[in-house]
Amino acid sequence: MGTAPTAGPSPARFGLGTAAVGRPGYITLGRDLDLPADRSVEALRARTHALLDAAHAAGVRYFDTARSYGRAEEFVGEWLATRPEAAADVVVGSKWGYTYTADWQASGVPVHEVKDHSTAVFDRQIRESRALLGPRLDVYLVHSVTPDSPALTDRALHERLAELAAGGLRVGLSTSGPAQRETVRAALEVEVAGRPLFEAVQSTWNLLEPSAGPALAEARAAGLLVVVKEGMANGRLADRNATGADTAALRALGARTGASCDALALAAVAAQPWADIVLSGAATPAQLASNLTAARLDLDLGEFAGLAALAEPAELYWRTRAALPWA
Repeated sequence: MGTAPTAGPSPARFGLGTAAVGRPGYITLGRDLDLPADRSVEALRARTHALLDAAHAAGVRYFDTARSYGRAEEFVGEWLATRPEAAADVVVGSKWGYTYTADWQASGVPVHEVKDHSTAVFDRQIRESRALLGPRLDVYLVHSVTPDSPALTDRALHERLAELAAGGLRVGLSTSGPAQRETVRAALEVEVAGRPLFEAVQSTWNLLEPSAGPALAEARAAGLLVVVKEGMANGRLADRNATGADTAALRALGARTGASCDALALAAVAAQPWADIVLSGAATPAQLASNLTAARLDLDLGEFAGLAALAEPAELYWRTRAALPWA
């Protein structure tokens, strides 16, 4: 990565994701420590609004949500409506393609969300997203695209997405799974009327799973907005969980610099020159504050190179992620 020192990235380089607070169940490690026993709609609405308030006050201007994040779009839309001055300068991204099916249950549910990238689901979910977010919907992504997704080949869907883009909405895709690199590169080839269709991509990149990096660099070079999710690997890189031999280098860097593991993990993402927005998935204001100390780190870029050994084979990483419990 080079050896020149770098000042910490601007807080505006960071975004807040709402996957962890828009529904009572998710796969972040230690979730029982993060949320109150009362996970009612009202309790999570209040928590979401508190996080949005804290993020905006800290300089965060990108907020991420999705149709499948329970009632997260609703919560974000309410925040936008009740805080017009704060909301005036934010960018809101959402995603379609999964339907939430957990009926506000945290666990014990056979299926929490169902993926379907058909035009019928798109037609329904764009109406739902617009009803909740109104004109403040800025970025709309196909949720969790993999190489076999019809989102890469369905011409009728492409025409619909191109119509959205022509109306001023930035359309794109999010990726998941061990073939993220192939997915991003396939997306770069999709055109409608001779023009590239996708203008944004949201992918997982973290110290344990950096395999998408080269393709994301290509996407950024092609002019796409690049948003990075799961920079803390669903909590695996948080201080309370980064306790094994596999994360010893991260803890050692934290000991030398006085930085928390979560801040270092997110700063490592922000150090990638192709990363426009780095999402925090914080579920508490304290977590958010800790995450955002990444913006104040003044580290030599060469120090991050020593963390390359944390990387796992992509297939192993995604198997581990799939085994995380909903709680």
